[in-house]
Amino acid sequence: MRQIPVNQSGMRINEGHSLHKLTDAEVDKLRQLHEDQGVCYSRLAKQFGISKSAVAMICRYERRGQIPTRWKQEKTHAR
Repeated sequence: MRQIPVNQSGMRINEGHSLHKLTDAEVDKLRQLHEDQGVCYSRLAKQFGISKSAVAMICRYERRGQIPTRWKQEKTHAR
């Protein structure tokens, strides 16, 4: 079983969300490139394969800015 990060409402967040496109490490790297080196949103969007608006929301901590309040076990399905 795997530990999944969740927010106060019990919703999956960050890499635990089923629709995530970037790992937590990639999000950290993207923010570091923008904040420390001034890399523009367009260049980051191309480099990470996501939209410019997604990059902007990540850099402004509107997306992927939540801190897990707890962890829960992911249920696995037997095949």
